Amino acid sequence: MIFLTYLQPLTGDVFSVMILMLLFIVMSALISGSEVAYFSITHKDKITLEKEGSKKSKQILTLLNEPKKLLATILIANNFINVAIVMFSTFVMNALINEEAMSSTLKFIIQVVLVTFIILLLGEVMPKVYATKYKIKLAKLMVTPLTIVQFMVGGLSNLLVASTNIIDKKIKKKRENISVDDLEYALELTHTNSENTEEQKILEGIVKFGQTDVKQIMKPRIDVQAIDVEMSYKEVLKTIEQVKYSRIPVFKNSFDEIKGILYIKDLLPYIDQSDDFEWQKLIRPAKFVPENKKLDDLLKDFQEQKKHIAIVIDEYGGSSGIVTLEDILEEIVGDITDEFDEDDIAYTKINDNTYLFEGKTALMDVYRILGIDGDEFEEVKGESDTIAGFCIEQAGKILLKNEKISFKNYTFVIEAADKRKIKEVKLIIEDK
Repeated sequence: MIFLTYLQPLTGDVFSVMILMLLFIVMSALISGSEVAYFSITHKDKITLEKEGSKKSKQILTLLNEPKKLLATILIANNFINVAIVMFSTFVMNALINEEAMSSTLKFIIQVVLVTFIILLLGEVMPKVYATKYKIKLAKLMVTPLTIVQFMVGGLSNLLVASTNIIDKKIKKKRENISVDDLEYALELTHTNSENTEEQKILEGIVKFGQTDVKQIMKPRIDVQAIDVEMSYKEVLKTIEQVKYSRIPVFKNSFDEIKGILYIKDLLPYIDQSDDFEWQKLIRPAKFVPENKKLDDLLKDFQEQKKHIAIVIDEYGGSSGIVTLEDILEEIVGDITDEFDEDDIAYTKINDNTYLFEGKTALMDVYRILGIDGDEFEEVKGESDTIAGFCIEQAGKILLKNEKISFKNYTFVIEAADKRKIKEVKLIIEDK
């Protein structure tokens, strides 16, 4: 009743503007609802509309073919309508409210806060909630008005679309890469909700992929099967039969002088040749990569050059070992075996807290077997990449049998060794 004392008599003009304002609020609601309705239409909904084949269904699909133009049309129309609503509300308030009897603060609350609330509630929130439940129904209702509006504001909407295309290009050039730490943190957050542990392992492998050096996954030269360029053809065939690899490095004098790679498939047409056959002419050039090359870069090189194997060289130009495409993929998806892979067990699990490893077992494999990320090892491992190398790095010498070292809650016991290398290591996990 007190509020009525601030109002002035209602005239015919004011009443007409109020009716017009209500009409524009309804239009705003329909336009706002259309935005949600059209952009929540799924691929399955599109197939249903195509099957219907009605005129309105075809018009809806036509509008959706240019989503940026449709969104620009909806935003332009909605903004014009909302501006009109504000103008109408200002006129009505000025005509109805007695300025002398009402303070400026109360007038501001009524004209701005109240009108904004009405626009948000009736023109935005309620229609969008409705549109999420009845998207197809609303889309069909508004397809003709939107087509007309799109024709009317076509020039302005095209200008907006063109400007967004320029912005998109600039954003692509300046796009910031997500850091590895961010990805690791995201994986940690989803770890407890992951239903598939294999998928989790693959994601973790992808995250660490770009941080891993070739040296960490390569097969060391001592384990590489290679052939001497001076071998006879008969000796080469015998070696191939024993090693069962599809690609074999070829060296001269020593493994440090790699002459190339012999592809076994290249020998197939000459399988019946005599012992004096010059198989050396079939050797293909080898790809050489440094020890510190990252796996993601090497994978890209393999893809571009259509290679499957590379020779790893150290800082002095000597050959450290080899790395294959299979080695790279195993860092993501886990071990890949074929019919020729030997089922040699590189470790023995004595109990839940005790493992026996060969000294040459790569640290990356140790991490996988123990089910740890290995960050604490990576921080102090230095140049070592095997469990034997790690023990030597920590002790500062080549350990002998029965000697042990401790690191964090891990104890390493040397089970077999000679003066040159550690052959077997027992790893005991102590309770924290």
